[in-house]
Amino acid sequence: MTDRTDHDGVLRQAWANFCDELKKAGDIPFGPSVPAQVNDRSAGVEVLARNISLALNFQHDYADPRFPELIHYFDPVRKQGGDNTDAVYVGATIDGSETYRIVGDRGTARYFAVTAVERGQTPWGGKVAQTLFGHDLKVDSDGRFELMVGPRAPDGHAGNWLRTTPETFRVTFRQFFADWENERPMKARIDRLTGDMSPPMPPAPETLARQLLASAKWVRESIEFWIYMINMWQAIPNTFRSYKQLADRAIDATPGGEPMVAYWSVPRDEVLIIRVRPPCCQYWAVEFGNFWWTSMDYRYRLSNTNCHYARLEDDGELIVVIAHDDPGLPNWLDPSGYAEGYVCYRWMLADDCPVPQASQVKAARLFDHLPAGVRRIAADERREQIAARRRGVINRFGNF
Repeated sequence: MTDRTDHDGVLRQAWANFCDELKKAGDIPFGPSVPAQVNDRSAGVEVLARNISLALNFQHDYADPRFPELIHYFDPVRKQGGDNTDAVYVGATIDGSETYRIVGDRGTARYFAVTAVERGQTPWGGKVAQTLFGHDLKVDSDGRFELMVGPRAPDGHAGNWLRTTPETFRVTFRQFFADWENERPMKARIDRLTGDMSPPMPPAPETLARQLLASAKWVRESIEFWIYMINMWQAIPNTFRSYKQLADRAIDATPGGEPMVAYWSVPRDEVLIIRVRPPCCQYWAVEFGNFWWTSMDYRYRLSNTNCHYARLEDDGELIVVIAHDDPGLPNWLDPSGYAEGYVCYRWMLADDCPVPQASQVKAARLFDHLPAGVRRIAADERREQIAARRRGVINRFGNF
C-alpha cells in the first residue's frame, strides 16, 4: 500500500504550484501596454479570475477525450479572445483518432458552423481540419441532426460527417444569433463510439497535479496571447485590419469571414464615427470590447449591433458612433466606462468585404460630421432597445 503521506505531499505541492502560477499571472494587468485607467486595470484582474473556471474546464473537468461533453466556453461574464456578443460557443475535447456521434436539435441561429480544431501555436489550438456550415448540415424537418466526427466516415454512412486528423483535439460549434429574442440555441449530446468504454476513475494525485498546473498556465498564456494580439492593432488605432493581415499563426478563427478589427481610444470629449455599407451576406455584426479583448457587458448596455437590430440610412449606409454619452443615434456603442479597446466587424459568408472607415471628432461637433437627415432614436425607444438585450440573453443562455 502506498504511504498516505506521499499522496499528501503531492497534493499539497499541487495546490501550491497552482496558486504560485496564478500569482505570477497577477502581474499581467500592470504590464507596459495596458492602459493606466483604473477600469482597465480592474478588468485585467477580473478577466484572469473569470477564466480560471474555463481553464479548469479545458485542462481538468472535461479534458479526457474518452468522456466528452459539449460545454459552453463563454457567457455574459466569462469571456476572452474577442468573443462575439451575438454568440454561443460550445465545444468538446476529443481524440482525432477516435469516432464520435453528436445528436440533437440544431436550433435556429442565423449563422452556424462546426469545426474540428488541431493543436497549434496558440492557447486555442491551431489550424482547422474541417468546417461544416449550417447549410452543409442535413437536418430533419423537426430540426434534429446527427453528426459523425472522426478520421473516416463510417461504412455506408451518407449523412453528416466532420473529418478529424491525428492532431485534432477539439470540436467547436459557433452559433451567432441575429434576433436574440426569437432564435433558439442548439441542444445536443456527444458520445464516443470507439475505444475503451470503461467508466472514469478519480484522478491520481500526480494527474491532478499536472492538470492544475496546466490550468493555471493556460490562464496566464491565453491572456498574454490576446495582449500580444491586441498590441498589433493598438499600434494602428482607428484602422481596420484582419487577423491574417497582421499575424501568421494559424488559429481557429471564425470560418466564413475574416473579422475586421480596429483599436479605439476615445477621450470623454470625443467620439468615433465608423461608416460602411454592409455587404450582402448571411449574417453581419459589429462587436465592441475593452483592451482585454473581452466584449462589453451586453445585458444592460449597448455593446453591439447586427444585421437584425441595426438601423441603416436610406442609402444603405451603416453609421456607428462610439461615444461616452448617449448621442441619440440608434447604432450607438457605449464604452461602459473604458477609454480604449477594440471594435470588430464580421461579414459572414459575404459577397464582399468592405473596410469600415473611422473618423475621430470632438463630441460637440458630432452632427457636423454626419448626414443632415441621419437617423435618430427617442428615449423610450432606447429604453426598449436595452431591455430587449437582457430578454435575448436569457433566451440564448437560459438561467446561466
